[in-house]
Amino acid sequence: MLNSPENHVLPLQFFKYQGAGNDFILLDSRHENLDQLSEEVIKKLCDRRFGIGADGLMQLKAHPDYDFEMLYYNADGRPGSMCGNGGRCIVAFAKHLNIITQQTEFLAVDGVHFARISADGTQVDLQMIDVDHIENDEDAFVLNTGSPHYVKQISNLEHLNVYDQGKAIRYNDTYKTNGINVNFIEDQGDHLFVRTYERGVEEETFACGTGVTAVALSMAKYKNQIGTQSTAIKVLGGDLRINFSYDGEKFRDIFLCGPAIQVFKGEISL
Repeated sequence: MLNSPENHVLPLQFFKYQGAGNDFILLDSRHENLDQLSEEVIKKLCDRRFGIGADGLMQLKAHPDYDFEMLYYNADGRPGSMCGNGGRCIVAFAKHLNIITQQTEFLAVDGVHFARISADGTQVDLQMIDVDHIENDEDAFVLNTGSPHYVKQISNLEHLNVYDQGKAIRYNDTYKTNGINVNFIEDQGDHLFVRTYERGVEEETFACGTGVTAVALSMAKYKNQIGTQSTAIKVLGGDLRINFSYDGEKFRDIFLCGPAIQVFKGEISL
C-alpha cells in the first residue's frame, strides 16, 4: 500500500504499453499525488505473477515548461536512468491523453527530449542525447546513451545464455557498484541482432532502447561510418531503427524509432 498509514485501499487506474516487447505500466499523475508510491509497491506492480507485470513503471506528470515530465522506475521499484523505449511509449500515452498531437518536448531524467509520433499514435521517433565518448573494455565498448551500456560482438547469439553471461558482466568488479546494461550483438549484414541483460530488471528483456542506441553508435565507431546513418536493429520483441549523424568524434541527431503500442488498461487495488 501507499507509504502513509492514513491511506486506505485505493483503485489505481493504469495503462499498459509495449515498444518492441519492452513493456511498461503508465500512470497519469497530472492530477493525482502518486509520489508516495513506495519501492515495494512499484516492484509488486511490475511483478508478472503478483501484479500487472512490466519491465518498468512510468508516471506522466505536468511540467510548467514542457508538455510533460517522465518519471521512470525500474522493475525493482527503484528510480531508473533514461529508458528509450519507455520514452517512446510515454509519448504515445501523451497523445492518447490529448496532451500532444504530432510532436513534443518533454523532460526526462537525462534532460529534454524531442519526439515525433505518427498520426495513428503507434510509431514514435525519439531523439536521444548526443554522445561524444565511447570507451573500450578489452574487446567491448562502454558508453552512456542516457543509461550506461556495455556492448560486445558475439557469434551464434541466438543460442547464448544471455542471463548468465550478462549477469556475470553486470556484477563483475568493474560494474557491480553502479551496474551496467549488457548488450550482445551479432552483425547480420543488413541489420544487427541484439540481446540485452538489463540492470534494474536483472533479466534479459525483449528490447532495450538505450541499449540498441548504444549498439548502433558502437558499431558505427568500429566501422568508421562517417556521415548520416540509419541502422536496422532486430531484437527479441521486433524491429527498431537508429538514425544519427557521426563526424568521427561526436554522434548527433540520434533518433530511436519504432512501435509504441497500448496493450490494455485497467484498475488495480493498492
